[in-house]
Amino acid sequence: MTNVFENLNAGDGIEGPQFAVTRESIRLFCDASLDYNPLHLDDEFMKGSFGQTQFGGVIMHGMNNFGLISRMITDWAYPRDAVHRRLETRWVKPVQPGDTIRPSGIIRSKQETAKSRWVLIDVVVRNQHDERVATGEAMVEFPKAISP
Repeated sequence: MTNVFENLNAGDGIEGPQFAVTRESIRLFCDASLDYNPLHLDDEFMKGSFGQTQFGGVIMHGMNNFGLISRMITDWAYPRDAVHRRLETRWVKPVQPGDTIRPSGIIRSKQETAKSRWVLIDVVVRNQHDERVATGEAMVEFPKAISP
């Protein structure tokens, strides 16, 4: 069942895939992003004053949240002939190995312009305790058919 723009309503929800965070998944993201910040890898560094006062241990890259939200939006939009156009996120709480996170979204509004149709989606990533670890908003475009 494919929902088209006309059938979408404010308040409609979107669910993304669950992701179990491990030291290995964090290391793989380090390799993919070339970000080897000791926040993500070094237990000894995180035992120091920085780690103890801020995070309490090694943490996942915030951009991993961004990637999960992006996947959720794309997986939802593509089958509906829509395009994921924009995503803004804010990190709220650190994610550590052993956490399980899941993105979700709620359609906030939709708008039609002369050239296209747009859906604004509030997004959030929550951990296994239902705590918000990231929030933001995404914009999805439902292009209008071009007349010949």
